[in-house]
Amino acid sequence: MPKISPTERVALGCGTVGFDRELFSGKPGSVKDLMETYGNKMKLTEEEIEFLKVETETLCSMVDDHAILENKDFSEEVWHFMRRAGFMGLKIPKEWGGKGFSTAATSAILVKLGSVSSDLTSTVAVPNSLGPGELLVKYGTQEQKEYYLPLLADGTLIPCFGLTGVHSGSDATSLIGSYGIVEKDTESGELGVRCQFDKRYITLAPVAGLVGIGFDLRDPQNLLKGKGEEGFSVALLERDHPGLEMGPRHQPLSAAFMNGTIKGNNVWIPLTKILGGQERCGFGWHMFVECLAEGRGVSLPAMAVAVGKGLGPAVGSYARARKQFKVPIAEFGGIQEALATIASDGYISLASTQLMNAVVDNHEAPMILSSIMKQNITERGRTMINKGMDIMGGAAISMGPNNIAGNPYMSMPIAITVEGANIMTRSFQIIGQGLMRCHPHLLQVVEALEANDDKAPSRFMLGVQSMIRHALSTLGRSMFLGIKESLSSLFSFGHLRKLGDSPQNSADAFIHYHEQRLSRLAANFAFAADMALLLGGRLKFEEMFMGRLADALGATFLGYATLTHYAKHHATADAGLRLVADHALLRLEKEAHEALRHAAANVPPMLLRFDFVASALIRMAIRPIGSLGTPDRAPTDAHTKQVADLLTTNASNYASTFLLDGSVYVSDGIRKTLLDALPICLEADALTLKLRKENREPTSQEVELLNKAEAMRDAIVQVSSFEKLGFLENQPGYVRPAIKQTEQWLEELGQADKASSAASKVSAAASA
Repeated sequence: MPKISPTERVALGCGTVGFDRELFSGKPGSVKDLMETYGNKMKLTEEEIEFLKVETETLCSMVDDHAILENKDFSEEVWHFMRRAGFMGLKIPKEWGGKGFSTAATSAILVKLGSVSSDLTSTVAVPNSLGPGELLVKYGTQEQKEYYLPLLADGTLIPCFGLTGVHSGSDATSLIGSYGIVEKDTESGELGVRCQFDKRYITLAPVAGLVGIGFDLRDPQNLLKGKGEEGFSVALLERDHPGLEMGPRHQPLSAAFMNGTIKGNNVWIPLTKILGGQERCGFGWHMFVECLAEGRGVSLPAMAVAVGKGLGPAVGSYARARKQFKVPIAEFGGIQEALATIASDGYISLASTQLMNAVVDNHEAPMILSSIMKQNITERGRTMINKGMDIMGGAAISMGPNNIAGNPYMSMPIAITVEGANIMTRSFQIIGQGLMRCHPHLLQVVEALEANDDKAPSRFMLGVQSMIRHALSTLGRSMFLGIKESLSSLFSFGHLRKLGDSPQNSADAFIHYHEQRLSRLAANFAFAADMALLLGGRLKFEEMFMGRLADALGATFLGYATLTHYAKHHATADAGLRLVADHALLRLEKEAHEALRHAAANVPPMLLRFDFVASALIRMAIRPIGSLGTPDRAPTDAHTKQVADLLTTNASNYASTFLLDGSVYVSDGIRKTLLDALPICLEADALTLKLRKENREPTSQEVELLNKAEAMRDAIVQVSSFEKLGFLENQPGYVRPAIKQTEQWLEELGQADKASSAASKVSAAASA
């Protein structure tokens, strides 16, 4: 069995488990249970809605994203409004001067800001996630709260959190190069910490007035005397703190948000500056883990939702307006595939984000679900923006005011690197932490194995027996649900089903169909996870295998989130919601099944070659009757085209109801031009087809419509160009070196020609 490290033991006591534990059990609750638990947490208050309509809309209108990228900063007016309007204190309770908004409201604000500027989202996200505002609210002393929280709430102090080190990255368990020694001041007798640290990649550090510094606290002289302990601690330092060095900036790709370094050498920090006071020395890991859900599971996925909601409809409108070979590119099959992926991943992102926000608003801090959200949704955000770039082509790579895709394209990889790239999240964190944290019986077995008391052996055997029963139960459940679905497919031709209005395709039947498939996949995953435990401590080093299990777990959770969203909203939506939900669920189910199938084919070597047995058992669990009825059917081409049409036609109100529902900024600029063009271009295309069928010329009124559509198409395909670009070209008297060289060389050639001509004339005269 894998041993529990000291860090893992601390982590086990942090955060909460909920639906993630149900997935590891192999028998999760129903969609109805999810709606009953979290449904009432998915609504915004009137005050939150008003803030979205007024303050957030106003801030969006003040921002010129291209100018921000050029200047690498916001204007003074934007900074002032952002700070004084309360954007820095969205989560701080009203009693301290903050807005006291819900996680759902904070996420909605970040989505709307992200539809205008990724830099705006990054700037507002940090104070409202890993603050240290949120840490102060939960763990600060009364004196710290009274002093800092009002200043953070009104934007007087901009906060940042210094965790990432040069050699340790974002690993809060090592903190290499960031440590402090507890000492007693020789003059005052005050206890404090003599610190040194070297932090980088710290968002908002170049402008922050308050920084939370994470460091490894050491007490070799036992001066704490049991009041607090050694380990990861957090200190609160203002910008002018003696020895604190802040200001230098990094440039994350082309982004403009403030990001830089924090350094300190031999910095004296009184224990009153430790977040939570002396009693909270060594408590930083608890603080960090329990607050991660907000940043990892909410703020970062909000950027992907902004792409799905903001870019998706705009790219769809572009595809309808842009013509090639006299045909809108929206009618090309390859474009439709890309558009359907944008629509499908966009729906997965908004649905899962809504559920995750509700989980956090339910006072839960789920470590595993937040990891799944960060890894899966930011990856889907990257996929969506890549597809959008492919569709828009030159219009997406030519930077300028008319480009809505370039900045998100370069910003999404930055979000993915936060707290370690998705590679680490997928191949280590989700399953490595998830098994120990969420498995129903593993922790009991490991703790018994490490215990020294007389009853430890009996607890160990009891735990092992429980694990065996659990494995047999998940295997039996997997096979039962698999055979049941196979027989259903065989006798009802469910694998050939089509969407329609027949009774078997009612909303309830649709929900039941996919819930049964997700339940089966959850059982499949749980059994595969049980088999993985046979690797013992070696499992930690089998990252490819853990990555495949993480893919299965992530896709299953996202499937439940997607189905929950559909169940909550289908009654007020048209058929478009069913189309995109079905497309998304089919893809997620296929992803989960394929991940498990590949896991079965790649079980790492075990003692006595038991890996062959484990592999065979996993294959039997996920495919008890071969491929019949397995959840591996991708959406059909016809289905994919229908989903693409949701973004390129007005046949459904899906886009207007769930994407362009006031949650993105569309009041001006190229995005508004694109969206306004869609109905005009659709009407013009329909008219062109009608004229061709009727073999007649257009009337004067019809000519006006056709000309209007053509003008809008022409405006949409224009890209920005600049007389002068870059710092050098804007200097007085600057001439591009290539032009200068060309002119010089031509002049030299001209002089040479003149000399040669003169010489020829002299030679001719001499000959005469």
